[in-house]
Amino acid sequence: MNYLNFTDLEVYKECRQFRINISNLVKTNFPIEEKFKLSDQILGSSRSVTACIAEGYGRYYFKENIQFCRNSRGSLTETLEHLITAFDEKYISEQELLTFKSKIDSCGKLLNGYINYLKRAKKPKDEE
Repeated sequence: MNYLNFTDLEVYKECRQFRINISNLVKTNFPIEEKFKLSDQILGSSRSVTACIAEGYGRYYFKENIQFCRNSRGSLTETLEHLITAFDEKYISEQELLTFKSKIDSCGKLLNGYINYLKRAKKPKDEE
C-alpha cells in the first residue's frame, strides 16, 4: 500500500462519512438546549476520529501512527456512548442508534485493519 495522503486511506474516507452523518444528525435531531452539552460532545468525539487518523499519518512513525489510530478507535467508542445517551434522551430512535452502531462497527473494523497493517509494516528502528 502506498498512499500519498491520509485522505487516500479507506479508513479515513469511511470515518469522514461517519463524521458528516453525525454532524447532520446533531443539526436535525438535537434540541438547542443541548448545544453546549451533548451536541458539543458528540461532535467533538466524531471529529476526533478523523483528526487522530490524520495526525497519526503525519507523524511518519509507525508506532506513533498506531497510537493515534488507537485514540481514534477510543473516540469512535465515545461517540457510540453519546449516541446511546441521545437514544436514552429520545433524540434519536432505536433504528437510528442501530444504524449508527453498524457504521461504528464498520469504521472500527477498518481502523483495526489499518492498525494491523501498520504493525506488520513497522520498521525495526521504529520500535524504540
